[in-house]
Amino acid sequence: VSAFPGGLQVGGGVNPTNAAGLLDAGASHVIVTSYVFKNGALDEDALEEMVRAVGPERLVLDLSCRRDERDGKYKVVADRWQKWTDLVVDGATMERLAKCCDEFLVHGVDVEGMKLGIDLDLVRLLGEECPIPVTYAGGARSLEDLELVKSAGKGMVDITVGSALDCFGGALKYDDVVAWHNAQKVQVA
Repeated sequence: VSAFPGGLQVGGGVNPTNAAGLLDAGASHVIVTSYVFKNGALDEDALEEMVRAVGPERLVLDLSCRRDERDGKYKVVADRWQKWTDLVVDGATMERLAKCCDEFLVHGVDVEGMKLGIDLDLVRLLGEECPIPVTYAGGARSLEDLELVKSAGKGMVDITVGSALDCFGGALKYDDVVAWHNAQKVQVA
């Protein structure tokens, strides 16, 4: 983060004790998941601690989720995506939690890292219901998938690309993704 001050977000093991140091080192935001999800539920006290430690303007709340086959709802999964929580990812949840953070990060856990295509239903939900910036991750494998997220997310959903990139062994050229991204910035301007 010191090589690109203010340009990277940091997640993984973030808590109120180490978050300020990560920000001081150059991170623009800290990403938190497991610290605020305990025993299958959102720990409101832990979330409040994180907000006090860094402020909502420097906090990204990870709502990575999967569809619960029992009721068809997306629910947050924590602890390396192995533990279901009772928190439903829907408009009401995102509206309430948007007051605590600057952005949401949402991995479509059912497709993350598999290069199987995006979770279109989840992207639509995020585009329709999320009141603050949201970044979706999971399943992207082509420039067409990036366009699909842009369209289905109504221009409100950003996307990350990981294992599909050629620098990680995938077929999607990193340079093509950068060019696509730069073209989006030109269209907005």
